[in-house]
Amino acid sequence: MKKLFLVTTITLGLLWMAVDAFAQATDPKTLTINATVSARAALTLGQNTINFPDGDPDTGGGEVPANEGAVSVTAKVRTGAAQTATLTVRAPNFGANIPSSQMRWTAAAAPFIAGTMNTTDVSAATFPQGSGSYTSSFSYFFRHEWDDPTGSYQTTATYTLTAP
Repeated sequence: MKKLFLVTTITLGLLWMAVDAFAQATDPKTLTINATVSARAALTLGQNTINFPDGDPDTGGGEVPANEGAVSVTAKVRTGAAQTATLTVRAPNFGANIPSSQMRWTAAAAPFIAGTMNTTDVSAATFPQGSGSYTSSFSYFFRHEWDDPTGSYQTTATYTLTAP
């Protein structure tokens, strides 16, 4: 009986040491991970030049479409969930005597909107709150007036996509 007790004690001791040898010590630590996600805005216009032909002020209200047809526009915005991105456009006058407001555009898809060019910012789109990618096309029209002086004129429209 003493032998059995001794053998059992030694066996249990060896098992305990074996289990203890395979046990791992742990020392957990935490790592704080930070990521910055800022507002972003990316605007793409399908082309950077349009041309208007001459037109008769008495025909169709004197309005002619751009030779190039519709211009594709894509706006990609990354904003906070409760923030709204906007697209505006402005253009100086065509020389001293032809106002930029003789040019207008239509928009093929919401949230882009039609408008008339001006020397101050004009809304071209207000995007839903939060991030997204939006595509449409703008068709441009120029209205010829009888009192427009003859010549070739140029202006540059500036589109500004803002993602707060």
